[in-house]
Amino acid sequence: MTHEDGMRLALAEAERAHAAGEVPIGAVVVLENRVIGAGFNQPISATDPTAHAEVIALRAAAQEIQNYRLTGALLYVTVEPCLMCVGAMIHARVAQVIFGTAEPKAGALVSNARVHERAGLNHRLDVLGGVLEEECRRTIQTFFEERRKSSH
Repeated sequence: MTHEDGMRLALAEAERAHAAGEVPIGAVVVLENRVIGAGFNQPISATDPTAHAEVIALRAAAQEIQNYRLTGALLYVTVEPCLMCVGAMIHARVAQVIFGTAEPKAGALVSNARVHERAGLNHRLDVLGGVLEEECRRTIQTFFEERRKSSH
């Protein structure tokens, strides 16, 4: 599976979020070239502030392999993760996070903070951004443009 393949799967999850009326962010966890977890944003419908795509995908992956440590796993997500999600990835021992488009306001890997590089952490994430960046950016921008138009 290429990084583009993984990101296309995450984009499909983002579409599920959009269809549910949620901010369209999707994530998948891949281990040994196999998807072991997937998720899309659902904090509104789940009434759960932690129900971000990444957290849902991590939970599904941990259940799938019956281990909360996802050593060696790759996490694909359409938008740069927030502080909470980066923390969850570190605790899960994800090997690499691959994201589509940067999140200038809340991105915790490259945009607003580089949380994964803080001294004292017992695990380091490898980070790759910009995979299918234009598609990922367009997905989120289109959603918010539609929202603004419908609120007028």
